[in-house]
Amino acid sequence: MSAALSGNRVAKTFNRRKIFSQVNFRVASGQTLLVTGRNGSGKSTLLKIICGVLSPTSGTITLEGLAGERIQHLGLVAPYLQLYEEFTASENLRLALSIRGRPPDEHTVQSLLDRIGLAHRKDDAVRGFSSGMKQRVKYAMALLHAPEILLLDEPMANLDAEGTSFVRRVMAEQRVRGILCVATNDLDDIDTVHVRIDLNEQR
Repeated sequence: MSAALSGNRVAKTFNRRKIFSQVNFRVASGQTLLVTGRNGSGKSTLLKIICGVLSPTSGTITLEGLAGERIQHLGLVAPYLQLYEEFTASENLRLALSIRGRPPDEHTVQSLLDRIGLAHRKDDAVRGFSSGMKQRVKYAMALLHAPEILLLDEPMANLDAEGTSFVRRVMAEQRVRGILCVATNDLDDIDTVHVRIDLNEQR
């Protein structure tokens, strides 16, 4: 059975201020969900709810066809996620594996560092990295466990042309392997959309 991700009447309120309401969607393996909306409309909030980082005020998120906890099947990349800057790139990846209850896998770590083009900086502290290099480390952390569902908040943030090309490859591969969710207002960031949520219409 292929995986599917759905939201039913999802709503979020902060301090009695309605962010969005009545958000409904369903995407399955091989499909892309696009979330758009003006600043403050709740794009990041909706992705956090899908991940289980935040709870909806009402409504439900359902993951079909996958056993175990939702977090084990998800990968998230966002500009607001923080790395351990005193750690090296390799140490950040090994820590991410540990948090997910997986043994340190040097082959996986090395392969991902090669993939993001930072193998030559694997033993350098992340605090010395540029913003684009840090963003690529975040991608590596999200891809460590080959998630069935990959969520990208402003996927091209802080990336140069080489980094943007890398992200486009990641998105294409994810559509083959599972479900891709992207929050952005820059439609040049994404070339394939199956379901779109415009949060400007969900007030």
